[in-house]
Amino acid sequence: MDQFTINLLFVGASFALYIGIAIWARAGSTSEFYAAGRGIHPVTNGMATAADWMSAASFISMAGLIAFTGYDNSSFLMGWTGGYVLLALLLAPYLRKFGKYTVSEFIGDRFYSQTARIVAVICLIVASVTYVIGQMTGVGVAFGRFLEVSNTSGLLIGAAVVFAYAVFGGMKGVTYTQVAQYCVLITAYTIPAIFISLQLTGTPVPALGLFGDTASGEPLLTKLDAIVTELGFNEYTAHHSNTLNMVLFTLSLMIGTAGLPHVIMRFFTVPKVADARWSAGWALVFIALLYLTAPAVGAMARLNISDMMWPNGGIEGGAVSVEQIDNDARYDWMATWQKTGLLDWEDKNGDGKIQYYNDKSESMQALAEEKGWVGNELTKFNRDILVLANPEIANLPGWVIGLVAAGGLAAALSTAAGLLLAISSAVSHDLIKGAINPQISEKGELLSARIAMAVAIVVATYLGLNPPGFAAQTVALAFGLAAASIFPALMMGIFSTRINNTGAVAGMLAGLTVTLVYIFLHKGWLFIPGTNSFTDADPLLGPIKSTSFGAIGAMVNFATAYIIAGMTKETPQEIKDLVESVRIPRGAGAAQDH
Repeated sequence: MDQFTINLLFVGASFALYIGIAIWARAGSTSEFYAAGRGIHPVTNGMATAADWMSAASFISMAGLIAFTGYDNSSFLMGWTGGYVLLALLLAPYLRKFGKYTVSEFIGDRFYSQTARIVAVICLIVASVTYVIGQMTGVGVAFGRFLEVSNTSGLLIGAAVVFAYAVFGGMKGVTYTQVAQYCVLITAYTIPAIFISLQLTGTPVPALGLFGDTASGEPLLTKLDAIVTELGFNEYTAHHSNTLNMVLFTLSLMIGTAGLPHVIMRFFTVPKVADARWSAGWALVFIALLYLTAPAVGAMARLNISDMMWPNGGIEGGAVSVEQIDNDARYDWMATWQKTGLLDWEDKNGDGKIQYYNDKSESMQALAEEKGWVGNELTKFNRDILVLANPEIANLPGWVIGLVAAGGLAAALSTAAGLLLAISSAVSHDLIKGAINPQISEKGELLSARIAMAVAIVVATYLGLNPPGFAAQTVALAFGLAAASIFPALMMGIFSTRINNTGAVAGMLAGLTVTLVYIFLHKGWLFIPGTNSFTDADPLLGPIKSTSFGAIGAMVNFATAYIIAGMTKETPQEIKDLVESVRIPRGAGAAQDH
């Protein structure tokens, strides 16, 4: 059986499962559409939350970014995982205790303002649409490769599948679909990693294999450092980037995670407040299975790629020949990925070999001149393809490649569905029912939610055709927007009675505006290519890249909210009482002296 047929079987079977679950768990009421009837078990919810949170950025893109940068991109791991802990401890239980359907509804009620609710909807839509662009980018990459079509065709097919099960299933259907997707994606991520770890280190646990020895007796990371530095790249295990930017980036991912509406919504689906805490704990367990494996996947893939491009023992042994790429079955993956437009090479100097090295390194330029090289000949290697190509690079069996295809799509589609639910809930429940037409029927509200989701899919698909970066980079921008706008409002809403409606609105608008402007200055206005004034290689504010600015946007939000609240009318007493009742467990009283 050929690889294309195997891919179709795995992807087709998984999609049939997802759509079947969506039909079985079809939402029949607004409660089921928004919060799954508040009847989801904590373990089930934890698994669905893990799938919702571990997106195309985690599955497809993160290991690729770590593989080609090394230690400096470990900030993705620290920021996303740390942020989830922050969410579980500081926000989820209190928001569940408040007992509403959406984040915007909490902000509207807590800050006793329809304006605050509408501003929260705007912030949520901007962050969520940016996030969906990253997911659709991942969908296009995965479909393009495994259905052997162009990246654009793959994205359009993926959009149609998301539409089929997210629009009809609502939160109830999406929850059970995400449980199935988690099982698929974690199996697809860990099995190839186990195979490759056994190949390189003889250790079946990839996280341990990362620090193990290769067959030659040399530690894997030591060998990798030697190879990449020989090719003119930075040492893999060392810190080379600007420390301030790295700290701001990690912080932006952390507080952005804690402000993501599609993840917070998952905690509205459990029966009790205690269940929200248990859900968070279980989700961390399920997330850890992938996040402990990702650094090993990145390092081992980078080692395998370097060995394939220099198969005779490094520079002195000579680069891989064009003839070998064309005729050796081990290099078939290169021709397959070349069809997607995400991988390419060119024999620039006509010597019949493909030299892969850092042609921007001064030391390598001198060596290249001596050897007659005229530049790096692996001209394109999109970071988003690494995890999906990994089984082929390691020459693993066809069924593993098919499994990874299904896993990559599961990761992208599960998060896309969650985000689209957050967008549709904000538009139908908070904007239409909450502000425009409070008398709308339940049937009308469900219809408007589905229409809003369909429009969001169309917009995200269009923007996904020309994304502002790799999947994980685009997602990082969304985290920055959530960090600057939603997270501060939630934190102040729960833990401060001083912040009033005027302060909250001013803070959200200020945080969102400065962050959005900074991102557009670097990525192009409305992400239109060529309209940017700066780049992340040469940022506006010293070393601070657009992906790191969310933390500064959050500081602007907090500062603006406190300054404006101090200058305006005090928070009403009934709202102060509401905040206290949400934050303090029922039955808790003053400490007694005995």
